[in-house]
Amino acid sequence: MMKKFLVLPGDGIGREVCEAALPVLDLLNLPIQCEFGEIGWDFWCQEGNAIPAATWHQIDMADAVLLGAISSKGKQAAEAELVPTLQGRGLRYTSPVLQLRQRLELFANVRPVWRLAGQGMPFRCAIIRENTEGLYAGFDRQGVPESLSDWLTHPNLARSGLDQAAISVRLQTRFGLERLFRYAFDYAGANGYSRVTLADKPNVLRESGQFATDIFLGIAAHYAGIEAEICNVDAVALDLVRQPQRFGVIVAENLLGDILSDLAAGVMGGLGLAPSANIGHGRAYFEPVHGSAPDIAGSGRANPAAMFLTIGMALRHMGFAAAADRIDGAVLQVVRQGRCLTPDLGGASTTQDMASAILQAVTRPRHALRASIVCVGEELLVGRVLNSNAAEIGRRLSEAGYVVTSQHTCPDRLPAIQQALADGLGQSDLVVVNGGLGPTPDDLTRHAVAAVLQRSLEFDATTMANIETRMTGYGLKMDPSNRVQALFPQGSRILANPNGTAAGFELDWQACRLLVLPGPPRECLPMLDRVLAAAPKHPAAPSYCWTLLGVVESDIAAIVGRILAEYGAAVDVSYLWRYPYVDVRLSVFDERAAPCVIELERRFAAHLVSRDGVSAMTQLLPLLAGRRWLIDDGITQQAFTNRLPASNDTSALDVVRMKALANRPLAAPWEGVLSMSCQVQIGARQGKYRLDVPHRGPEVLEYACEFLAWSILRNLDAFLVSLKSEPCL
Repeated sequence: MMKKFLVLPGDGIGREVCEAALPVLDLLNLPIQCEFGEIGWDFWCQEGNAIPAATWHQIDMADAVLLGAISSKGKQAAEAELVPTLQGRGLRYTSPVLQLRQRLELFANVRPVWRLAGQGMPFRCAIIRENTEGLYAGFDRQGVPESLSDWLTHPNLARSGLDQAAISVRLQTRFGLERLFRYAFDYAGANGYSRVTLADKPNVLRESGQFATDIFLGIAAHYAGIEAEICNVDAVALDLVRQPQRFGVIVAENLLGDILSDLAAGVMGGLGLAPSANIGHGRAYFEPVHGSAPDIAGSGRANPAAMFLTIGMALRHMGFAAAADRIDGAVLQVVRQGRCLTPDLGGASTTQDMASAILQAVTRPRHALRASIVCVGEELLVGRVLNSNAAEIGRRLSEAGYVVTSQHTCPDRLPAIQQALADGLGQSDLVVVNGGLGPTPDDLTRHAVAAVLQRSLEFDATTMANIETRMTGYGLKMDPSNRVQALFPQGSRILANPNGTAAGFELDWQACRLLVLPGPPRECLPMLDRVLAAAPKHPAAPSYCWTLLGVVESDIAAIVGRILAEYGAAVDVSYLWRYPYVDVRLSVFDERAAPCVIELERRFAAHLVSRDGVSAMTQLLPLLAGRRWLIDDGITQQAFTNRLPASNDTSALDVVRMKALANRPLAAPWEGVLSMSCQVQIGARQGKYRLDVPHRGPEVLEYACEFLAWSILRNLDAFLVSLKSEPCL
């Protein structure tokens, strides 16, 4: 059945994010008919009403309404911006948002929040606030009526006078609170939440607070499977920052819920990521939280993610849950990848750039598994021990198909280990923890894992027996401190350690796996290999490497950027400058990126040294074995000769003659440009090559040697054959 979806772009950046995100509906190919209506500040200024009558008719006919953003201004500004013919007629500006909520009885504002950006434990909760009552009910006035003077008594009123005061009334009715609380518990049950928290201030607002508490507990009694709690709103705010994972649904009156939901959006990653819905009995409209943001309107800096997620909420409301999940996954993918983000998320991309990345992720989602590495030990931080484990673990994970996104090294301190664990769990499918499993008081890893996952430590008798057998077998005395090595967080799968007393363990937490290994390389690396060998295989995305000489990193990045933009390829690209080479690595997540790879190959051909990171000199040495060679340049001769195998005239197969010239000595002053030319003769084949490089310091001798080696390679058959094979998908 065709659904009607009304889009009201509104003001400011509302129009920009609507234009950027709405193409997702075409990609999803859903039975939805989209139409557009008018709303917002411009219509107030021209007509004295921010919602034209025609728009109300469209709203009545729609299955769901999408609102881009609305501008609201104070009383004086609203009057001043009316066209002259409407000024002075007593017109009162009422925000379209309030009009929609009141007229359509959209009593519940729903803000789902989860960790999209930033570091910390993953969480998923929802803020549901009352939309029609509370301190936003509109009972706000300057001056205290005489009729209330007996009730409203305060020392400052006597000092100021009744006409020099302002009052706001928090209206709460049984009807309004019952439907709100009932909706909150129903929402919790439908979305897998086990707890509903009423955030209020009953210790101060004693009468209205107790009134709400009694109604809340009465409703909660009908939902036996869901825990109900009542907390002071300030305590809820604190926990939203410190441990948001403890919440399920938080329900609150209008003002308090408004504050909490924006705070939760900040924990989520920012208002640019926060969607919302306004729900009534059969009616709903959906809007991103960020507002019209007039300070950035028209600049192309608005974050479109919230609009994508808001569209997803609307689709889920209309019965298209699978499509909504695709949108949520695409936004998460782009934000976590971090390569195409708007300025509010620390990036430099435009609204349209980020939207294009999200649309591409909807069409061609990537399922790369992410891994984080946490190494524990102060000796690693201060350099007493080289942290070779991090490199080896990263290499093994990469070969197993994981994308390693972070490495943390932290001291033997519980808070530091817990924070590193929380950060890893919040952004990875696998977290590998290395170190801190010994018997001494500073070995705290198992305690940190238990605390972060809120699990008790349990004693394993088999592990203890293995420790005793190992130690007595070496003639060592058991110490009571070794008992701690047989403690594991509840639910752990214990990993035997044939090379030491510290057993590892792994466990699952939500959608993440935690693998905890001892510190010594001879113990942890074999253990990791066994775990990876037994795990399902996750083939890595096809990847390509080009090692280039005679170019600078910034120029290459500009070329690659233009090519990737032209083809819109689903790829990851990275650059490594290791003098004098630039390595370009490309991971491809879509077979349709083949033209992009071929084009890069063509652009890199004139500077290509290898496709595996191997330098020219390393390639040359075995190829010159058994040949006579002669260098006559006065520049690299000594340095080059020291690296090559000895010349053997009697067994020579052919002669390599090299002559290299430079426009200046390889000596101070280190400035300007070094122009090098090289003439190579191998048998009948000759080649002439030229390269200009910065004359920046003594290291240019290394550049000259690699240039000379590369020049020789370009005259050798084996090297030429290796370059003829083009990479293909």
